Amino acid sequence: MSHKIVTFGEIMLRLAPYDYQRFVQADRYQATYGGGEANVAVSLSMYGNDVQYVTKLPANPIGDAAIASVHKYGVGTDHVARGGDRMGIYFLEHGASVRPSKVTYDRANTAISEVTSDDFDWTAIFAGKEWFHTTGITPALSPATAQATIDAAKAAKAAGVTVSCDLNYRGKLWTREEAKKVMTEVVQYTDVIIANEEDCADVFGIRASTTDVHKGELDVDHYREVAQEVMKISKAKMVAITLRESLSASDNNWAAMLYDGKDFFLSKKYTLHIVDRVGGGDSFGAGLIHSLVAGKSPADALEFAVAASALKHTIPGDFNLVTEAEVNAVAGGNTSGRVQR
Repeated sequence: MSHKIVTFGEIMLRLAPYDYQRFVQADRYQATYGGGEANVAVSLSMYGNDVQYVTKLPANPIGDAAIASVHKYGVGTDHVARGGDRMGIYFLEHGASVRPSKVTYDRANTAISEVTSDDFDWTAIFAGKEWFHTTGITPALSPATAQATIDAAKAAKAAGVTVSCDLNYRGKLWTREEAKKVMTEVVQYTDVIIANEEDCADVFGIRASTTDVHKGELDVDHYREVAQEVMKISKAKMVAITLRESLSASDNNWAAMLYDGKDFFLSKKYTLHIVDRVGGGDSFGAGLIHSLVAGKSPADALEFAVAASALKHTIPGDFNLVTEAEVNAVAGGNTSGRVQR
């Protein structure tokens, strides 16, 4: 069954050197498009949902190409505002083994950072919709996008729409103090909060005391406490936390947990050899939304989301271009990677 979902945020042009080259080596870049909320929209559309992606882009051929990059996967773009002078760019240097990936942003003064209250009619956008998703990246771009994110979450709640938010702290975009102020308000209108090992600490100062993400060590029991504390300062009904054990840039262990206010659920753990980890958290969020809006149990929703994200780590680019059947196969234990003929 198709469900009506809205996502809101910035899409960027992604430029990455080929073949794991350093920036200093590169004489050509691969151009693709991506961004947290756009990535979620594409995943949800791939699963058969009716998705509208809301953003603002300049009225030029690059803005047109960005719209086409999601539209070709079935994502609706009826409410994309046009205007401003430029769209954001991010440069990605793929890491390998002990060398980490690096991201350099070029996203100052982008079209979406200059949004106004006239750009989006949230009442019309949320009419007849079931779910709204955004992240902590968009409000970090400017005071205008922070207000737009708050306005969108408020409007969604007023319309009876379920709201999810991935905290997605980006230290290159704003300070922890700024993030805490804005996101504390956003989560008052949020039903499902999604975070990773570091987000809760960076945004709300809530830490898992015996975890060191840089050593690849995670104490799951302490993340239960983190989820409880996050729920106390929000209006959320569920808190999901992805659990990444980073063995190297090339190899990670991947799992997640979910707290529904009463019970804790821990997923199975996947050992991943990474092709491209960008969008891994977004693919988790999309899998969780797809499952919950369809009425799956928290435990089943968690397993689907983690399996979906495990698959994303094998796919170049920001988008998780997999079907529901492929995710179900992995969630069901088919992880051998044998050739299908």
